[in-house]
Amino acid sequence: QVQVEESGGGSVQPGGSLRLSCAATGFTFASYAMSWYRQAPGKERELVAAITSTGITTEYPDSVKGRFNISRHRTRSTIYLQMNSLEPEDTAVYYCKLRVLQRDYWGQGTQVTVSS
Repeated sequence: QVQVEESGGGSVQPGGSLRLSCAATGFTFASYAMSWYRQAPGKERELVAAITSTGITTEYPDSVKGRFNISRHRTRSTIYLQMNSLEPEDTAVYYCKLRVLQRDYWGQGTQVTVSS
């Protein structure tokens, strides 16, 4: 019943911007955390950003610090990833993960491609 769905991926030129969305449904009456991961070809999956249901965020990794920003909807279990000044190195499949009641639920991922 729990569903995690990403949207907003696409192809952009270097220096461009994208805004990813992730909606988590099928759960209630619990605190939760949601996060963005990405995985590029030949590289391991890495954490990009995370946020709790109360709005607490983790520190961004150096690779995206200052360019990416995670946020949440005021009342819905939906998060966003604003990506600015995109670089070819940002090309990856971006995954959204929901953590609730000590269980993880993953979305299918959305492709982000940054190229000229």
